[in-house]
Amino acid sequence: MTAEARILVVEDEEPLRMALVDALRAEGFEVLEAADGEAGLALALAEGPDVVLLDLMLPKRDGFSVLRALRKDRVDALVLILSARGEEWDRVQGFEYGADDYVVKPFSIRELLLRVRAALRRGDRGVPGLQLDPGRVRVGAALVDFAAYTAERTDGGEQVGLSRKELDLLRYFLSREGEVLDRATLLNEVWGRDDFPSTRTVDMHVLKLRRKLEPDPEQPRHLLTVHGVGYRFDRRGSEG
Repeated sequence: MTAEARILVVEDEEPLRMALVDALRAEGFEVLEAADGEAGLALALAEGPDVVLLDLMLPKRDGFSVLRALRKDRVDALVLILSARGEEWDRVQGFEYGADDYVVKPFSIRELLLRVRAALRRGDRGVPGLQLDPGRVRVGAALVDFAAYTAERTDGGEQVGLSRKELDLLRYFLSREGEVLDRATLLNEVWGRDDFPSTRTVDMHVLKLRRKLEPDPEQPRHLLTVHGVGYRFDRRGSEG
């Protein structure tokens, strides 16, 4: 897949943008480029890239605004944020808005290429045998639609939206159902970083999934805490 993937580079610093474009093309990727947020959003909506490399500090429209607009329009491209802003709040905000990775400037081109390939591999992962039809899976009484970014309880609950990262975390739980997974593993496999700033990020996303999927989030039956370790997932539901 990587040899045919289409990548959009949205970066206003011309020397960096050109270096990224040249390196990605040398690796066999098809590359599009934009120098401001409005042009980047328009290209992403029109061309359907597989990956978007997105700077935050952009003219006309900032990167967070572009990312929110992409996810609002259900664009499922993998988004890697490129930013000199490496504070925890910025990283968490990026993931909350639906980013797949967050790369702090300055970075090496080689590192970025590795991150792009890792993101593409993660994006190819499936969860065989669990779908009701393509893109849908039942978790207890909740029906999750990965394509629509929604979950709907079949016992009378309302439909709720799910962020991309919440869905990524759920996919990983589905692929490792029944296993006890520690927080470091979840950070590495779902966020793709061993050095993500805080394991509280995992707890925060698990809490959000519980509120959207569990009949009683205070007494979860699917996303179970294993005290002192991490979490265990049971799709059909068991007592915690």
